[in-house]
Amino acid sequence: MSDSAPPIPFLATVGLACERDRRLLFDQLELHLQPGDMLQVAGPNGSGKTSLLRLLAGLMPPTEGSVLLAGKPLAAQRTELARSLLWIGHAAGIKGLLSAEENLAWLGALNRCGSTSREAIWTALAEVGLRGFEDVPCHTLSAGQQRRVALARLYLAPPPLWILDEPFTALDKAGVAQVEIHLARHCEQGGMVVFTTHHSLTEKARNFRELDLGLRAA
Repeated sequence: MSDSAPPIPFLATVGLACERDRRLLFDQLELHLQPGDMLQVAGPNGSGKTSLLRLLAGLMPPTEGSVLLAGKPLAAQRTELARSLLWIGHAAGIKGLLSAEENLAWLGALNRCGSTSREAIWTALAEVGLRGFEDVPCHTLSAGQQRRVALARLYLAPPPLWILDEPFTALDKAGVAQVEIHLARHCEQGGMVVFTTHHSLTEKARNFRELDLGLRAA
């Protein structure tokens, strides 16, 4: 019998609570993520799914409780968080006047994660089905193609923790299947994914679990 302490979670919450517009969405939320974990945050509209993802990504402060990165408060680990996290929100988050290549180079430099070489960017765009669209201004692309530009960041040697809000939005069936496989593969290789979606997954990582905020309504 081993007396060794359990490993410190890569990301964890302690007594986490979130209030929006004077309404408590959830409280006393405890979760932890270790390498290999895939966590789907579910629940009805207004249950706090996006708010929770933003809390985990350090984009907003909690009403109560804390988020810990490697056992230390997130607020004190901004540099480490920037190296560890890839955030893609519900909106594509790209600039319409820039080309697909320019957007990925800009985002990579801004977030200090992943490779931003032209070869790596073109390879990533090819992975998401945008070969030949590298120099096309993004405002001329369809909503699905713009989402693919954003998701190409997942192929640019990204950091271990991915927090994704509705990553399958505007994708066709083939695009959804490809992203599902890529997310599962990332987890099987020791990465972590936290995401929201109204889509039922076909491909899941072995360490997949679901957190239904609708069952925790305050």
